[in-house]
Order: sequence, then structure tokens, then C-alpha cells
Amino acid sequence: MENFIKLNKDDILKLEIVTSDGEKTGNYLEFNLEDIELPLKYQELLEKDEKNKKNLRNQLLIIEKRQDVKGKKLFSKNQEDEIKALNDFFKKEKDIYDLFLGKGGFDKLLNGRNMTWTIFEEIDELIVNQILPHLDLSMTRIQDKVKEKYSQAVARNKEVLK
Repeated sequence: MENFIKLNKDDILKLEIVTSDGEKTGNYLEFNLEDIELPLKYQELLEKDEKNKKNLRNQLLIIEKRQDVKGKKLFSKNQEDEIKALNDFFKKEKDIYDLFLGKGGFDKLLNGRNMTWTIFEEIDELIVNQILPHLDLSMTRIQDKVKEKYSQAVARNKEVLK
């Protein structure tokens, strides 16, 4: 006879990803709503996103103030550097969003689409409208469970001390 131990199933939010035409992609985003670090991951996303945007603005400002020269190919040196700065920004943003969405979550949402400037607005809207409401409810339930558990423990301790 084997002995085993098993934890209860967590409160998982599973969101199916569909195309803009409503076709199922077969991919899902999953969030463990009882993960106490999930709100911190979202906060980290917001902080790193702002830092990345600030870095891009600074890079573009430096490039803009610099004397432009002919580039090696089609674009001028400043245009090439702007494109490189934007590409670097997009790559970092993808990694930042994956901190919250889970590894590969950003690519799942893109579903083969090319990354565009507006994709971040779309994903932000999805997070705010479809994920955060569940997270807020879950955090309230977790807080209530903790309060209930420890208020009962305090009440028992008071009885023992009488």
C-alpha cells in the first residue's frame, strides 16, 4: 500500500484564448488566484513597464538631439538607432508582461500576430477587465479566510487564559 499526500486544488482562473474572429486557439492563460504573489507580480509589471517606457523616451530623446548621418543601408544612423531602441523596448515589454501572464503568455495572446504598438493597450485592457476583477475578489476571500482563522484562534486563547 502506497502512502501519499495531496494538497487541495487551488482556485485557478483559466481563460481560453480565441482569435479576433472568435475561433479557439487551443491556448489558455491560467492564474492561481490563491497565489499571494500574484498581486505583487502585477505591481512589478506596472513598475517595470513604466521604467521601460521611461528608458525608451530617454533613448529617443538622445537620438533626436544627436547630429544625423547617412546610415549603412536604407535608413540614416538616427533612424536605425530609433528602430533598434523600439525593438529592444518591445522585447523587454514582452518579458515584463510574461512576469504576470506566465511564461509564454504574451506569445499565446499574440497567437502568431506581429507585435504592434497597440498590442500593449489591448493586453492592458484584457488584464484590467478580465483578470483583475477575479484577482480582487480572490484577495478579498483570502483576507476574510485569514481574519476568520486567526480571530477563532485568538478567541480560543482568551478562553484558555480565563
